[in-house]
Amino acid sequence: MTTPTQQLSDAGVSIWLDDLSRGRLSSGGLQKLIDQKNVVGVTTNPSIFQAAITSGTDYDAAIAWLAARGAGVEETIFEITTTDVADACDLFAPIAAATNGVDGRVSIEVDPRLAWDTVGTIAEAKQLFKKVDKDNVLIKIPATLEGLEAITSVLAEGISVNVTLIFSLERYRAVINAFQAGLEQAKENGHDLSKIHSVASFFVSRVDTEIDKRLDAIGTDEARALKGKAGVANARLAYQVYEELFATERWEVLAQAGARRQRPLWASTGVKDPAYPDTLYVTELAAADVVNTMPEKTLDATFDHGVVTGDTITGTYEEAQEVLNALERLGVSYNDVVTLLESEGLDKFVASWKELLADVEGALSTARKAS
Repeated sequence: MTTPTQQLSDAGVSIWLDDLSRGRLSSGGLQKLIDQKNVVGVTTNPSIFQAAITSGTDYDAAIAWLAARGAGVEETIFEITTTDVADACDLFAPIAAATNGVDGRVSIEVDPRLAWDTVGTIAEAKQLFKKVDKDNVLIKIPATLEGLEAITSVLAEGISVNVTLIFSLERYRAVINAFQAGLEQAKENGHDLSKIHSVASFFVSRVDTEIDKRLDAIGTDEARALKGKAGVANARLAYQVYEELFATERWEVLAQAGARRQRPLWASTGVKDPAYPDTLYVTELAAADVVNTMPEKTLDATFDHGVVTGDTITGTYEEAQEVLNALERLGVSYNDVVTLLESEGLDKFVASWKELLADVEGALSTARKAS
């Protein structure tokens, strides 16, 4: 009897864990998830690091050591987060080797305060890549308008990128364009395209959270019937965009030079509404060549009782488009929703980063006084 996570892997889905901490690494807990639940990669974000560093005592010794050496708060956070990511990269190195770098990936995000700063994002992406110094790291760059140029520039340097915070189909098209432009420049710069990897993180559950709120406000039977459908429909249409834009003559030229497709990654796959199945954004978004990065709760639910029925995306595009059309007819503006979600997503990451700065500053101060 194969497990649901094995069945998901067999359907072509790469399972990545949306979490990382020093405790997960030192306890062997992350290795256990690799061995038992088919986890083949890890993603992080500012909120994850804020939770990891400020809960428990796992980082006390590192903070005390850095405090004794006069490190400031930003240097301390940089050292701690890159160390965790480098150690995770080592843990996943065998998977990276076995999959030619497709999986075994660990992501680390640029400072979210740089999301609107192209030049600053490029500089920090290079700095993170150099510091982690592992072939299987992915540098996360938000898909803001300012981020698109940074994505192209960083890929042109031969650095693998995880493009994050994508909500709209239009922006996703722009992300794929930025990716292909980056590879074209990387080729001109003499880089081996087969060594450059990328994923495009398309957020799912937050779409339902915002749209469901608007449907509740409308309150009709027609509105209520559409609840919980937009997130999956939007992601399925993103996969259609993926199929379309990686079947062009432009892409064929890059593929012949050794380039690998930028895979769609389903992010924000934890179900927020208890009325919905807790594996909704996993089992309904299975298809070849996608990544699903899951919080541990969603991973456990999938392993325990996920019903995997193979490809649940291909051939659903007409139905998915009708969901978005029906929402527009009810007055729920797709463009308004995705614009709001990008803004809110960035605000949340910046808030988490500022909390982390304040907490680590306090810990450094305490350590200095104790020494």
